[in-house]
Amino acid sequence: MPATEESSTSALGAPREDAGASSTAAQPLRPSAAQPLPRLVHPALLASVFVIATSGLIYELITGTLASYVLGDSVTQFSFVIGLYLFAMGIGSYLSQYIEGRLLERFVEIELGLALVGGLSAPMLFRVYTALGAFRALLYALVLLIGVLVGLEIPLLIRLLNFSLDLKRLVARVLTLDYIGALAASLLFPSLLLPRLGIHQTSLFFGLLNAAVALTSTFLFPLERSVVVRLRALCVVVMAGLGVAFALVSRFVERAEALYFGAPIVYAAQSPYQRLVITRSPRTTRLFLNGNLQFSSDDEHRYHEVLVHPAVAALGRDPRRALILGGGDGLAARELLRYPSIEQILLVDLDAAVTGAFRDLPLAAELNGGALRDPRVAVRNEDAFKYLEESTESFDLAVVDFPDPGNYAVGKLYTDAFYHLLRQRISVRGLAVIQATSPHYARESFWCVVTTLEAAGFKAAPLHVYVPSFGEWGFILAGGEGLAAPGALRIDASKLRYLDSSGLPELFRFPRDLGRVEAPVNRLNDQKLVSVYTREWAEWTR
Repeated sequence: MPATEESSTSALGAPREDAGASSTAAQPLRPSAAQPLPRLVHPALLASVFVIATSGLIYELITGTLASYVLGDSVTQFSFVIGLYLFAMGIGSYLSQYIEGRLLERFVEIELGLALVGGLSAPMLFRVYTALGAFRALLYALVLLIGVLVGLEIPLLIRLLNFSLDLKRLVARVLTLDYIGALAASLLFPSLLLPRLGIHQTSLFFGLLNAAVALTSTFLFPLERSVVVRLRALCVVVMAGLGVAFALVSRFVERAEALYFGAPIVYAAQSPYQRLVITRSPRTTRLFLNGNLQFSSDDEHRYHEVLVHPAVAALGRDPRRALILGGGDGLAARELLRYPSIEQILLVDLDAAVTGAFRDLPLAAELNGGALRDPRVAVRNEDAFKYLEESTESFDLAVVDFPDPGNYAVGKLYTDAFYHLLRQRISVRGLAVIQATSPHYARESFWCVVTTLEAAGFKAAPLHVYVPSFGEWGFILAGGEGLAAPGALRIDASKLRYLDSSGLPELFRFPRDLGRVEAPVNRLNDQKLVSVYTREWAEWTR
């Protein structure tokens, strides 16, 4: 047998007859004349590059998304996951030089390893996400392992393809497909895969694709029969296991979520932005977004009554046009609709999955009294910052009810730039009320919002209320120079469950341990609030 044929056969998997032929070590891989390769080997392996690149980035996006769900601060989590993943890919690429023989066997085994680790990454992380320490350890271990396996793949593929293209063309084509696959993953993940399949089935689906690449590879090169049987059997076993997991993962998630949330789940959905879960027990109905409690029906009236009615009282007149930013559950709209003077409420909330559920789901619509079906309420699903930038409308009252500023995407909605835009949408004698996290658990964060509103030209009147599900919670009235704490409600207190005029003054009184502290201005190009908020809440959860 010629030396070049001997080298190729050894690399692909068959044993060498003369392992000491040093002159063949530097020869490129060539197909054996005795065993001609199929004509589709080259395009099939290049197609594998596209699948490999797409799946690798999908696993990276999955782990980054789950990290931001559980650990908060999406910028930090994605930055760390991306950096760790790329570092691990470098390690994998470096280690590939030590794989000298049986390249196809090693490639198939690596693909199957990636199929299992990557495919099961989301279910495994979900299984341990209630234990913060275990989640971090598993997260970083998976990112490292996936990165190393992906880093091993491309160098091995280049060596397997070296028989049909010169090095210049080969590297150009492989890297081009690699980058195109990465683009495809980044476009498909948020727009199609996450909302349609969900994060768990997406990871399992791409695990199946990796296993399919492994199985296809066994048909592309001549191998010993015993090797082929072993590899194909492994591929079938892995694909069967991932297929069963794909079919059953929804039940697994439902049971795990029901156990975690402590009540039966009556509704669950995955939007491009978050995981939405509604639970119901004999005592209460609760909404969770990304595992974080948003409200509990047994005490949400305290939150929403204090959010809305002191602001209307401070307005000093009956409101006609109101703007709600956030508040996609319709509970703030429910409180505003108690005023007969209301002619129009515009509710701007990014996530159509939330507003749709609280409009169409009978259980959810019952909580808000059908507010999102009221003809006076118009819903727009878009970014609130963008809306304020483009709008020319004017409102008597703005209710700003965003999630807490745990990441920079939400933190921009607490900046002086955002509040400058908000001022332009409020009429001359109008005002706004802002949800501003807990003055107890996140004291500096709360007063940072006050400082930022003042920097934007508002006069601020902070208030707070105790909500059993959350503890002490804070809000801020923001208006012009005439703003003052109201002395009486503008609604019949018998229509409310918690608030009355006699209790109004106490809402605006802050005891010494909740009183004002020095806090920075939260600016769009320097979001100090996010780091302050993350630090303060982390101190309470240790």
